[in-house]
Amino acid sequence: MLDLHADRGYETRYEWMRPGQLRERREQCPLILFPLAPLEYHGPHLPLGTDPINATYVAHACCGKLRRGVVRPTMYLGTECERDPATLEHLGFDRGEHIVGMDFPSRQWNSHYLPEEVFALVVGAEVRCLIAQGYKYVFIVNGHGAVNHNAVLRRLCVELSHATPALVDFSVSFPDEASAAGAIGHADLAETSLLMHYHDASVDVGTLPAREVALKYAEYSVVDGPGFTPASKPAREVPRESDPRYASAQAGKEYFDWTVDDICGKITKLLSQRR
Repeated sequence: MLDLHADRGYETRYEWMRPGQLRERREQCPLILFPLAPLEYHGPHLPLGTDPINATYVAHACCGKLRRGVVRPTMYLGTECERDPATLEHLGFDRGEHIVGMDFPSRQWNSHYLPEEVFALVVGAEVRCLIAQGYKYVFIVNGHGAVNHNAVLRRLCVELSHATPALVDFSVSFPDEASAAGAIGHADLAETSLLMHYHDASVDVGTLPAREVALKYAEYSVVDGPGFTPASKPAREVPRESDPRYASAQAGKEYFDWTVDDICGKITKLLSQRR
């Protein structure tokens, strides 16, 4: 299992620090990283905490690498809404079905999605608490890629950056380049590889059928990036390059290192904007 706090020379955990230590760290750099994402169904082979686990590891790695700021304890919260008719069709469902997020009819467990307005209120209130502690830079490390979830965070970042003394920003915990290229899906090779890198025992690809059996989106809640879009192929199944049954811890490490470098760059850019 990957040690979340391997660098003992620089404590990143907000909750483990005494008030004097937090004041000293804040005076050095008033930055706090805030990992969050919902508990969400990720097929039969991945844990419910896949998204917040990823956000947590990335946030602590970035904090340790930059040697700046601290990391707030992870918030296991997020939102999602019903799929629109076009997306349902891309995924292989009828346009009139009512499906919320990744809770497809074949699921074995329900996701924990908050109503959008509740999610916005909770996250906004917590960020204001952090700003009241004297943090001038709040960076949300977001493990969840859902459209309306990210829209809430984007709106909050704009609002809080203008209505408070702080600058607030966020990023999905995947490299922008990979996301833009459609290389990141849901419970796919990338996410499965990441969880193998973090804790191999948390993954069981044996709960999926043998490799020669096609992974239909609707049957397993495993979807490649293009599967949510008009680029979805007519078969509505996971292609070889995104198939979680070919995942590996080494591929997960590569995604992880890439993500940490990408987000460290974004945090450095945020810190360059003086308040």
